[in-house]
Amino acid sequence: QVQLVESGGGLVQAGGSLRLSCAASGRTFSNYAMGWFRRAPGKEREFVAVISWTGGSAYHADSVKGRFTISRENAKNTVYLQMNSLKPEDTAVYYCAARDETTRVPYPRSRWFDRQEYDYWGQGTQVTVSS
Repeated sequence: QVQLVESGGGLVQAGGSLRLSCAASGRTFSNYAMGWFRRAPGKEREFVAVISWTGGSAYHADSVKGRFTISRENAKNTVYLQMNSLKPEDTAVYYCAARDETTRVPYPRSRWFDRQEYDYWGQGTQVTVSS
């Protein structure tokens, strides 16, 4: 089992920044690719960003590319999502998720964008961007 706890959400004005953190406990953190997803009111949960277990590969959704950056510190069992130039349409609950790279099929990498490919989820943290 892996437990994930997100933090760092809040209310921010458009153009502002937030940094989300996700602390993991349980099994070996470096065995997992880590993703961020979000769910806006009335919408499906969507992919935001993912980072490989080494941190050597990272992908971001087109809607956040150039504004958001995912990173991780395996020594601290933590993954981050730096969010800059926030827009009202970024308002959502943001979820951290872990994908077991020792058991899941690694390719194609597009699997990383599918929420059904993840094994563990946090409870989510609310991000609200006012206009």
